[in-house]
Amino acid sequence: VYIVAEARLAALPGAVPKPKKGGDKKKAKEGEAAAPAAAAAAGFEVLAKFQGAELVGASYEPLFPYFAHLGSAFRVLADGYVTDDSGTGVVHQAPAFGEDDYRVCLANGVIAKGEGLPCPIDLNGRFTGEVTDFAGKYVKDADKEIIASIKAAGRLVDHASLNHSYPFCWRSDTPLIYRAVPSWFVKVEAIKARLLANNEQTYWVPSYVKEKRFHNWLEGAHDWAISRSRFWGTPIPIWASEDGEEIRVIGSIAELEEVAGRKVDDLHRHFIDDITIPSSQGKGVLRRIDDVFDCWFESGSMPYGQLHYPFENKELFEANFPADFVAEGLDQTRGWFYTLMVLSTALFDKPAFKNLVCNGLVLASDGKKMSKGLKNY
Repeated sequence: VYIVAEARLAALPGAVPKPKKGGDKKKAKEGEAAAPAAAAAAGFEVLAKFQGAELVGASYEPLFPYFAHLGSAFRVLADGYVTDDSGTGVVHQAPAFGEDDYRVCLANGVIAKGEGLPCPIDLNGRFTGEVTDFAGKYVKDADKEIIASIKAAGRLVDHASLNHSYPFCWRSDTPLIYRAVPSWFVKVEAIKARLLANNEQTYWVPSYVKEKRFHNWLEGAHDWAISRSRFWGTPIPIWASEDGEEIRVIGSIAELEEVAGRKVDDLHRHFIDDITIPSSQGKGVLRRIDDVFDCWFESGSMPYGQLHYPFENKELFEANFPADFVAEGLDQTRGWFYTLMVLSTALFDKPAFKNLVCNGLVLASDGKKMSKGLKNY
C-alpha cells in the first residue's frame, strides 16, 4: 500500500490501473480476451482518496533506524513548498540539508533554534558513526549500497537515474552538499521593526527600490550568519572556553594586549590565535574561535572603520552620521545597503545614510552579469 499524490499516480512503476474483475465483458463478446492476471498484478488499485491534510500529525516508522530515538520527529507535516509535478508529492525533511527542510521542521517543533541538528554527514561529506552501516563512506559513493540495503529490507519500490539541476562549486566545478554548519549570528529578527522604521527615514532614487525591493527584504529578514570558516579574513574577536559556556568579546587592540601580556601589531589570525585568556570560571583557558567575519559585516562597518571610530575622530563621526548620501548598484539591495542598515540600527537605532542613489546594471550579451568566471565580458 502506497500513499501518493493523485497527480503522481502515473509516475509509479508499472502504473497501469487494474482492470475490473472479470475483464471488460463487452470486449470479450467481440472476441477480445480479458487482461491476463499477470498484467493485472502489475497495475495499481486505488483503495481510498483523501486530502493530504488528513495525514498531518500521523507518525511513521523511518526507513532507517539511525535516528529513531528522536521519536516525535517522524510525523507528517504540511507545507506549501511541496509540489505535485515531480516525485510522489510526499517529501522527506532533513533539517541539516535544506533551507525549506530547516524552516518546516523549526515551525513544527521538530528542531529548535540554537540547538543541535541531526546530521549524519561530517565536514568531509562522509557518513558519521551514527550511520553504522555506511560510516566513513563518502555520500556520493554510497548510493548503490543504500539501494541494496533498502531492497534487502523489502522497501524498494523502484530505482532509476534522473537528470536534474544540481549545485556545483563555481571555483572547482565539483558537486556541492548543502549542510548546516555552526555559525555566529546577529539577531536581526529582534530588530526587524526598527529596521523597517529606519528605512522610512531615508530617501531613495529610484523610490520603488526602497518601497518594494528593499522593504520586502527587510520584512522577511532572518538572523544574519556573520561567521565564515576560512583562514584569510578579519578574525572574530571572541574567546571562548572549550565547552562554549564562558565567552569574552575583545573590544580593542589595547584590551587584547592587556589580556595577552604582549604587544599586538597584526590582527591576522596567525598572529593572534595563540593568545589565550585565563578563565574567570575555572574552565582553564579561553581560546579564540576559529571563524573569521563575513566580509559583508566589514562592508556594513565602513562608516565606523574608515574613521577608526570610536578610538579616533569621535566628534567628526558623530557630526557627520548618518551620511548625506551613498550610491551603489541594484545588486547591493541585499548586500551593502542591507548591512549598513542592520549595523547602524543595532548600534545607534538610526539609518547609516539619509539619501541613496541606486543605479542599474549593464549585463553581458547573454543577459547574465559579467564575470571573469563566465568570461562573458
